[in-house]
Amino acid sequence: MRTTKKRSVAYAATAATLALALAACGSGGDGGDGDTPSAEDIGSVGAMEDFAVGTTFKATEPVTFGLMYRDHPNYPLKDDWDILTKFKENQNVSFDITSRPLSDWDQAKSVAIGAGNAPDIISVTHPGQEAQFVAGGAILPVSDYIDYMPNFKDKVEKWDLQDDVDRMRQEDGKFYLLPGLRESVRPMYTFAVRKDVWEQLGLSLEPETFDDFAADLAKVKEAYPDKFPMSDRWSANGPIEATLNIAAPNFGTAAGWGFGEGTYWDADAKEFVYAGAMDEYRDLLEYFHGLVEDGLLDPESLTQDDDQAQQKIASGQTFAQLTNDQEILKVRTAFAELGTPGEVTMIRVPAGPAGDFVAGGRLVSGAMLSSKVKDSDHLKAMLQYLDWLFYSDEGLEFSKWGVEGETYTKDADGKRTLMPEIDQNDLNPGAPKKLNVDYGYHNGVWMLEHGSSDELDQSMLRPEVVEFVESMSDKELAPVAPPAPLNELEREQVSLWQTALKDHVWQNTAAFILGQRSLDDWDAYVKELEGKNMQQYLDVVNGAQERFAEKNG
Repeated sequence: MRTTKKRSVAYAATAATLALALAACGSGGDGGDGDTPSAEDIGSVGAMEDFAVGTTFKATEPVTFGLMYRDHPNYPLKDDWDILTKFKENQNVSFDITSRPLSDWDQAKSVAIGAGNAPDIISVTHPGQEAQFVAGGAILPVSDYIDYMPNFKDKVEKWDLQDDVDRMRQEDGKFYLLPGLRESVRPMYTFAVRKDVWEQLGLSLEPETFDDFAADLAKVKEAYPDKFPMSDRWSANGPIEATLNIAAPNFGTAAGWGFGEGTYWDADAKEFVYAGAMDEYRDLLEYFHGLVEDGLLDPESLTQDDDQAQQKIASGQTFAQLTNDQEILKVRTAFAELGTPGEVTMIRVPAGPAGDFVAGGRLVSGAMLSSKVKDSDHLKAMLQYLDWLFYSDEGLEFSKWGVEGETYTKDADGKRTLMPEIDQNDLNPGAPKKLNVDYGYHNGVWMLEHGSSDELDQSMLRPEVVEFVESMSDKELAPVAPPAPLNELEREQVSLWQTALKDHVWQNTAAFILGQRSLDDWDAYVKELEGKNMQQYLDVVNGAQERFAEKNG
């Protein structure tokens, strides 16, 4: 395998990357924009006069907020959830909920926002997804109102997140999403392997490099010649997207879920290049093609559904696949249901020819606000409530754990323990109730997924997950690119190019890995991308980056 020729920086503009490098060189250290409406110009019904860091929010009179709610099939919405009761009793807040299923969530959001009838609060929006709605004026530039959110400003300062927040800014210098904030990046995805088989063969659970991992798979193949060592998953929307996503930074490129809109920052040339045309992308495909060619990766991995992949490892047909800290529990359940002996565990993600990187960001899924709330009588109360819930220590703990003495206990050292009848994340296996299903807590709508302090985040992780996170702690965080926000005309101009280019990359990614197309055709493939307006697309993106740098440098 060839080594990478340059060190580059990922630029991604979709939810898959969980961290968007969209815009601005700086905004001032306090997180505000200097455009904050005065107290006389903002609806203050229900707002607290003395709201500050450390203050429990409670509206001075009952308020009701419209909420577009993402309904997750694993914990479907219930009107009598305890969290909704507590909001009403303790915060004086009720919701007029518009619920949409997870399976149709992004489309439902787009339709509601486009039609101009989205509720006040639009939940579960990943950094980058808001960009498509900015030009239409349907969502609020929340950066104008950050001075009313003291907890947000406090966390941004304490956790040194100002640069991360600034990268959300659009061409107008404002940002339009209230993101979840993380004190540190937490890796979640890695390979699950059969621990008993790895130990039987004397293999490491912390392979240093991807080549070492391939060598380990080869030893498994030697011991079990009639089986594929690895049969992978997450190919519903593209070939092994999750696996390519975690591997790509270590090869010096972006791929899979992290491919985004396809642009990638070349730090040496100081310009964006197209990820799918990079030599480093070729190296990545060459590696996985080698796994298929050597019988180490099941070729059905690029097309099979997740259930098929999980059944293969659970039934002993294969011994490794990508997972995360929750999905591995499903594999173990399948093992138990089938009565298959063996144990699965998570390994450290290996390093690659570009280095030992972990991709990700400290801004995670958050919420947008409809621009209609600008004229709401209770806008200030809404901002205070969201600030308390999403960014205060008290609110973060409440949304994740519930109520002390009711859903959990806390000892003198601050260690939290779920009540014995309640389970979450397999902390109390077999308990009759679940914190999210039966109570509504630990819910991505109110918890902003995993945005929290390191201590609070790890407080509900199983010991094996903490061990995995610690094993990844010495990896270098993949840097982000400079901002290159597109204006409305440019977005319209490039949208068809982006789709055509990505479709071609996805098709050929699968073909190269499976050997249906020889990697000797790489130059011809790159010319095909050029024929699909690759250079014109890059010219627009690089022009946007230069324009923004000149304006905000």
